[in-house]
Amino acid sequence: MVDDQAQGDTKRAFVRKPVALDRRVTADGASGIRVEPNRYRLVIARACPWANRAAISRRLLGLEPVLSMGIAGPLHDDRSWRFHLDPGDRDPVLGIEYLGEAYRAADPDFSAGITVPALVDGTDGKVVTNGFAQLTLDFATEWREFHRDGAPDLYPERHRAEIDEINEAVYHDVNNGVYKCGFAGSQEPYEESYRALFARLDVLTERLATRRYLVGDSITEADIRLWVTLVRFDSVYHGHFKCNRSTLSAMPVLWAYARDLFQTPGFGDTIDFEQIKQHYYGVHRMINPTGVVPLGPDPSGWLTAHGREQLPGTPFGTGTPPGPPPQSERVPPLTP
Repeated sequence: MVDDQAQGDTKRAFVRKPVALDRRVTADGASGIRVEPNRYRLVIARACPWANRAAISRRLLGLEPVLSMGIAGPLHDDRSWRFHLDPGDRDPVLGIEYLGEAYRAADPDFSAGITVPALVDGTDGKVVTNGFAQLTLDFATEWREFHRDGAPDLYPERHRAEIDEINEAVYHDVNNGVYKCGFAGSQEPYEESYRALFARLDVLTERLATRRYLVGDSITEADIRLWVTLVRFDSVYHGHFKCNRSTLSAMPVLWAYARDLFQTPGFGDTIDFEQIKQHYYGVHRMINPTGVVPLGPDPSGWLTAHGREQLPGTPFGTGTPPGPPPQSERVPPLTP
């Protein structure tokens, strides 16, 4: 997501704008757009937590053979996310230099936020949806025909009410909460968001002290949504966004929980810490005018033992882990 696409209220608080293209792709086509193999391209950026959610879901469910993925680089300008890591600075499938081209293909007068993740129809190059909240739920439910053997149920029907309740609180206080801290335009909304963020992290700490995952006994959508913020916490949110009561690594329960998931196939193998830092520190010039990107923190701690396997539950329930990512989608490995 383009992180500064928001509007302020009278207190100069950060208010995230709603997504502009929220059509759904469904199994039966009742939405007007049907799930089809090899028709759509998921565009993400490694830097973006909202896009990271989609990349993880795609990995865990095994959708790689039927849903290709384009990866925008960590830098963008007023023309939107750029494919500056690809040969010729163009997405090799869509043939575009800027993601905004696919938005304007869908609407020539498009003027809202150009965000990732975006699902692009490969038949006409038009963005179908940038509805990040619904997209991963649809991956789990509407794309079932194309799930790999052994894919986990990331949105089990019996737990949906509980998952939805946790997701709502985590979104407001944690996922979006760090942005409300970082982009606050005055002291009062910053302090309100800061207190809400750490109050929620304290509640989550208590919940996760005795259970391996947020809901049930295996990974669900709730874990994915929380984790994408936790994995970025020490690298960018603690300092860059002033979320500095403590680092994640100083919160033992959440740190162990985050490392457990990082070491689970489908999570850590989607993370590029350098791209994350390049984006936040290099693009948010209103917060970091010099554009200097910090060298730390040392990421090797993500590979240390977490001890969470002693708690009840297994990552994939009765399923199996995904295989390695395609060669073209691999991230630089961490070294102990």
